[in-house]
Amino acid sequence: MVNIILVDKSGDLKLCKYNVDKGDELYKKCKFKKQDNFEKRTTWKTKKNKYDFTSVSLYSRDTGKANTENKYDFPPPVDTPLYFGVCALVANDENDDCIDLSIEAWETFYEELFGGFENLADTAAEDNNEEDELESIPAEMKTKSGYLKDDFVVEDNQVENGSTESDEEEYDDDSAELELEEYSYSDEDESN
Repeated sequence: MVNIILVDKSGDLKLCKYNVDKGDELYKKCKFKKQDNFEKRTTWKTKKNKYDFTSVSLYSRDTGKANTENKYDFPPPVDTPLYFGVCALVANDENDDCIDLSIEAWETFYEELFGGFENLADTAAEDNNEEDELESIPAEMKTKSGYLKDDFVVEDNQVENGSTESDEEEYDDDSAELELEEYSYSDEDESN
């Protein structure tokens, strides 16, 4: 008997005992009545001597009924296909024998497969300790809102062409309006 991980359709991980001698009944551990379309989908290899296992394989179904889709976010290369119902994660050693897999070991390996995760609490503390770049800039070089005056940031009353709103109000050109012209839509004028 070895420990495997069952991935519930909600994405929860549960440890389960699996009798290696009954390998053809892994689908039963995943609560399927038949083995139809239940197969190994991928195997992730580990770096040597980093874990007790050398690989972890995913067993699942890729067909099923609506609302039975597995919500777990599997690592590449199986991060886009849909799987249905409960999935199984099975660890193997260098001889391809099934060995124990703990949830803690899987979560560490999972993070490695995704390239690591950033702890937002740590980065938030770093952000709070950063120095404000504009603090040492004189006030006359900043806009009213506190941004650095440059070609990208403009004052609130300035429009795109460089003129101000007050300049726009002074501009009054009656010739800019379109006039309605009479146009004949009939064929009467063509006969003459």
